[in-house]
Amino acid sequence: MDTVKIGIIGIGGIANAAHIPAYLQDKRTEVVALCDIDRKRADTARRKYFKNAAVYEDYMELLANEAVEAVDICTPNYLHAEIAIEAFRAGKHVFCEKPDAISVEDAEKMYAASLEAEKVLMVMRNNRFNENSKYLKKFIDKGRMGEIYVAKTAWKRRRGIPGKGGWFTTKELSGGGPLIDLGVHMIDLTWWLMGCPAVDTVSGNTYCKFADNNASDSVHAKFGDRVENGTMDVEDLAIGTIRFKNGAVLQFETSWASNIGKEERFVDLYGTKAGAHWDGSKNEIYYENPKGKQCTHIVNENDIIGDHALNLMNFIDVIQGKAEPLYTPQQGIAMMQIIAAIYESAANDGKQVKFAD
Repeated sequence: MDTVKIGIIGIGGIANAAHIPAYLQDKRTEVVALCDIDRKRADTARRKYFKNAAVYEDYMELLANEAVEAVDICTPNYLHAEIAIEAFRAGKHVFCEKPDAISVEDAEKMYAASLEAEKVLMVMRNNRFNENSKYLKKFIDKGRMGEIYVAKTAWKRRRGIPGKGGWFTTKELSGGGPLIDLGVHMIDLTWWLMGCPAVDTVSGNTYCKFADNNASDSVHAKFGDRVENGTMDVEDLAIGTIRFKNGAVLQFETSWASNIGKEERFVDLYGTKAGAHWDGSKNEIYYENPKGKQCTHIVNENDIIGDHALNLMNFIDVIQGKAEPLYTPQQGIAMMQIIAAIYESAANDGKQVKFAD
């Protein structure tokens, strides 16, 4: 298979910002179909980028197109599982934007459908493909950090609620607020760097304090369509702790709105041989040299190709049998279990949720 023929479902913010640019630079792909319930969006993408693509408003019609070999789902969260399962029934490979689904059960159904269809399922985990993430992962896997026993991660915004009033802030459609939107990125990246240890317990709290605030200073707030006087029944901040069966602890914080100095995202790792700070643009490695001097080594691996594009390229490599996936559906199910348990804990005043042995 020299060229993989792609159908994109959902031509909104993330499709235009990350997925379409990725396909335009990967000559192994050809976008042959576009679908959006707002046909103007699909027509615009066809006119600007994919002049020979078929255009649809109903994703089932796109799935009936035999030319489509793989679909890329960029819709609101609640549709991820529904569309993926139908795509597998139609014999297509599936790439899906994060989160995997809005429930553990839906993520499990997606995986089962992929196995039955014998097709590839991959969900966006672009931070794993960041060049600085890959450098740090290799550093850790060589044993140079020793035992990682504590980790901290956060993605915090001063003001950056996406699509306020629309599907992003409606729990039935999104599954939650910044925990499922940003936490699926940062908790996953930290967990992956730590070696994906088994979870023992989680505890968390969620807050919604900025429902009446319309200020925005984050480019990320542009995602989604704002709806005046719409719904906001999700959190704007989540904070908590994940304890692993190997004794390690991960503390996390995600927010769309907080009274802080500026937006930031980071991973801090505390190891017995070294520590590390990741912020996407660089790594800072903290260690003690043979003479006992405290040292800091800064590594900046430039992204020649964006991490979203690298993630999609890995998907194509896997379809063509040229590589193993850097993310597996089983890891996606585990991540959804963590997020669901945090929401369960928050609904019970932060009471600890125990995972099965």
